[in-house]
Amino acid sequence: MAISSSLFYPVEKELYSLETNLQAVAGTRHPILYAAAKHLFEAGGKRVRPALVLLVAKATSEKQDINTGQRRLAEITEIIHTASLVHDDIIDECTTRRGVKTVHNLFNTKIAVLAGDFLFAQSSWYLANIENLAVVKAISKVITDFAEGEIRQGLVHFDPSISIDAYIEKSFYKTASLIAASCRGAAMLNDSNTQVNHDLYLYGKHMGLAFQIMDDVLDIIGSTKSLGKPAGADLANGNLTSPILFSLTQEPDLNNLIQREFCNRTDVASALFLIKKSGGITKAQDLAKEQVQAALCCLQFLPKSAPVSSLKELTHFIITRLS
Repeated sequence: MAISSSLFYPVEKELYSLETNLQAVAGTRHPILYAAAKHLFEAGGKRVRPALVLLVAKATSEKQDINTGQRRLAEITEIIHTASLVHDDIIDECTTRRGVKTVHNLFNTKIAVLAGDFLFAQSSWYLANIENLAVVKAISKVITDFAEGEIRQGLVHFDPSISIDAYIEKSFYKTASLIAASCRGAAMLNDSNTQVNHDLYLYGKHMGLAFQIMDDVLDIIGSTKSLGKPAGADLANGNLTSPILFSLTQEPDLNNLIQREFCNRTDVASALFLIKKSGGITKAQDLAKEQVQAALCCLQFLPKSAPVSSLKELTHFIITRLS
């Protein structure tokens, strides 16, 4: 389900400029890295993360202006996100992302690792040039969180005993941390007070968790077109997400499939069938809705404006992504 352009209307011009800047982010000194980065950014994506930065920037500004640091933060957020996807695709052995070949599939694993590292390095350079130490600290921690999330996920592959709380914590490190930190960073660059910064951090955290939960639902019921990668990919890799964890209590046969790590050709298809049958998807959607409501509560202090309306609509969009 595509995001309606009307949701981004308050920051439409800024997002257009962001696209242009992302295309040039790798420069021309490294032809192969440039080709890899260009391939990634040309594949598009929903650009939700930079849009949130820009909307928060306007929502916390009396004149609804966006300053240079906030524009740069929006770019940094997307660069960090894209770099993490390159490394995730290598670990998960994904062949497609956003409907196109993954970098390691198009080039090779060595180039993909270097391209991801290069993008992380570029983001760090741009971040340092924002010249706001508090924002630098907040965003820098996100890169550590990505590694923490990946390690946590790797330690519990094919482990049906993982709790929902552990799943939420891992999802925070892998997805919500970046959104939370960048929302707070955008507010901090407007010299917003501590309470406003904290509320927007929580808004981003709950938004990120809801987004990840719905991504996990889509991995079970979505199409390759809507996901940008094959349906059931997370399941096949042993990444047990909320729809699966909720289903385990209702479908004992699902546990058997997980224990043998889907070694038979039809095991993934059988697991997808059991998950859809069990009601686990509905429970996961309810969990996402709880996060959405928590996110909306964090926006109550902001005065009414077009950017705030877009933030609220984007939050609702998360739980209507199924197509």
